[in-house]
Amino acid sequence: MRYNEKELLALSRQPADLAAELGMRAPKKGNVVKRRLVKLVANFLFYFRTDEAEPIGALLLEHCRVTKEESSGFSISFLEDTERKYRFECWSEEQCQEWMAALRRASYEFMRRSLVFYRNEIQKVTGKDPLEQLGISEEARFQLSSLKA
Repeated sequence: MRYNEKELLALSRQPADLAAELGMRAPKKGNVVKRRLVKLVANFLFYFRTDEAEPIGALLLEHCRVTKEESSGFSISFLEDTERKYRFECWSEEQCQEWMAALRRASYEFMRRSLVFYRNEIQKVTGKDPLEQLGISEEARFQLSSLKA
């Protein structure tokens, strides 16, 4: 995937949807757990050294799976490369559940499905397409028929 490094850095400085210091194990680091400041902004998960302002990495949360691990841990793996798994350790079970829910809601695909669902529900109630006034009601990405089962 191509990205503009300056834009990504600017995005990492935006207010976070969720942020915390978590234990993190990267795929190639084995069992080494490092404390990282982890920050969710839109559909990117940035991770920082706890004493630095610039991120050392970012994960695009698309085509990925968030899975419960140990009692207060979760992992993120990517569908095209299941061996590439990032593991995170939270301070509590509640924090783990909060992170897992936020990460699952962060993907573009989840947001698109939600938009299509609520568009359909509003249309049932009002008889009007809420996207029509924006001039985007005919775009394929907003069609119910474009949803996969």
